[in-house]
Amino acid sequence: MALVKYGAGIVDMRGSIGGTTFARNKSGAFARARTKPIDPSSAFQTAIRSVISQLVGRWKDTVTAAQRTVWNSYGAAVPMVNRLGETINLTGFNHYIRSNSARQQCGLAVVDDGPTVLSIPGQDPTMALTVSEASNELSIAFDDTMDWPNESGAGLIILGSPEQRPTINFFKAPFRLADSIDGDDTTAPTSPTSLASPFTLHADNKVFVQARISRADGRLSEPFRASCIASA
Repeated sequence: MALVKYGAGIVDMRGSIGGTTFARNKSGAFARARTKPIDPSSAFQTAIRSVISQLVGRWKDTVTAAQRTVWNSYGAAVPMVNRLGETINLTGFNHYIRSNSARQQCGLAVVDDGPTVLSIPGQDPTMALTVSEASNELSIAFDDTMDWPNESGAGLIILGSPEQRPTINFFKAPFRLADSIDGDDTTAPTSPTSLASPFTLHADNKVFVQARISRADGRLSEPFRASCIASA
């Protein structure tokens, strides 16, 4: 489905209509023939689909009406931004799936009680990445003075990219889950923390990571990223 923004004419358009896909890059808006993506049904894709399917069933059969009301109130109060840069509000169901699918992938517990703090967590602008071919690990430096490291049930969810040419400055996808750095109200994680890379890495190639902060009450931040050149 395409998102269209009207003005004197069409100001912006993202998505697909018929056989045409509309998008924008650093050079401006463009249109291209729509191609049907290949679905390799990898183990990773299958696992994500299974998580979402289970959460949809849980919303219908396990989450109570009172809990759904809290999620709906959260959705109505928390503005989000769509692909056109417009402010929108997601439904409580959308937030429940968005928040818990990220948590389930890395082993954090499902949160059925909707958040009562009416905001999404802030990002960590200090996050930095270091990687090496020798360890094949992602070393994540983060701000350990934020609230989430000292909160059991919270976590910094990290996804890694396949290695790219060193001249690449922006990478959109695909990312694959590495793991989460879990908060703990007794023994907080320390910065930096190393996680196994989901892809094999080689020296002098660039690696990107995408991160989200998940708070114990289920609130999930917008994604933020870091990159670096792998050392030997």
